Amino acid sequence: MGMRVLLVVVLISFAPLITTNVAAGVNATRSAGRQQKQKQKPLAPALIVFGDSIVDPGNNNDIHTIIKADFPPYGTYFQNHRATGRFCNGRIPTDFIASRLGIKELLPPYLTSEPLDKHDLVTGVSFASGGTGFDPLTPQLASVISLPDQLTMFHDYLGKVRDAAGDARVSDILSRGVFAICAGSDDVANTYFTLRARSSYDHASYARLLVQHATAFVEDLIRAGARRVAFIGIPPIGCVPSQRTMSGGLDRGCSQGHNEIAVAYNAGMVQQLAALRAKYPDTLLVFMDIYGFLYDMMMHPRSYGFTQSTRGCCGTGLLEVSVLCNGVTSAVCQDVGDYLFWDSYHPTEKAYKILADFVFDNYVKLILV
Repeated sequence: MGMRVLLVVVLISFAPLITTNVAAGVNATRSAGRQQKQKQKPLAPALIVFGDSIVDPGNNNDIHTIIKADFPPYGTYFQNHRATGRFCNGRIPTDFIASRLGIKELLPPYLTSEPLDKHDLVTGVSFASGGTGFDPLTPQLASVISLPDQLTMFHDYLGKVRDAAGDARVSDILSRGVFAICAGSDDVANTYFTLRARSSYDHASYARLLVQHATAFVEDLIRAGARRVAFIGIPPIGCVPSQRTMSGGLDRGCSQGHNEIAVAYNAGMVQQLAALRAKYPDTLLVFMDIYGFLYDMMMHPRSYGFTQSTRGCCGTGLLEVSVLCNGVTSAVCQDVGDYLFWDSYHPTEKAYKILADFVFDNYVKLILV
């Protein structure tokens, strides 16, 4: 999932209205990390994350892009009500996974206005950038950080860990750390459908293009030394509120085209990851299939404690996301706990917690053996 080159001209027109408090959000994140008292021995030395807005805790804050979330009402339910750059009303999946691993309560962004303290550095960071994808066109169109550039940042990160804690810590992170990759939704929703930037591709061929680039990224990460890798598949992107609005017809049904690409891509990645496991037998490589689980949440929200799954809590819930979801023009729903989606693209903290628990219990444990 990660957002959203949605209605770019409109977004730019709203950008001057937004005020930010990035430093305060970063401080809140670090404070929580320092205050957290571990109740268990960590199951891994670090959590390292690559991807898009689903797992971006604020790397986009200080780069030149309109794809940001470092302003209200984002962060309304975060610690001290701070908008840290997370595309959510509160915590995101990687925060919950880091907590379940016993590492820390919040996973910080690698790019911060001030250097990370030693503990946050050596226990893992996220390099994710909202709006990015595996298709090389996607980060270019959104002016965000590409996956190859995130990998370059990772190499820089390892140098900082080496300087702060020595070679042994670097080796421990590479061999026992959990590496997670989450991207692809922006390729489908934005590059392919909204912007029509790959018009020469049909659904099947575009899915193959994404598989090709995603597989290359995973292999590059393995070659960089990662040995426990969790790869998250694309969810039913055609059923998120914004895609229902733009491609779901008058009744705002799920966009079948979006979902067709997601299904084909996921199937292709299952095959390619199996081939990589055979090629690199000393690597634990897990495909996290979230498609069916999220689809069930969207189709049967009451079973998960929600009453609304086709609109976001922010504004009308039909299109608002990133700078269109702001404290100047966007009211928020009265009871966010009823909503599966916070804005028209990203789930609420409550929904993310449910998803993170599913992912941890069914997949993360497989790479902790």
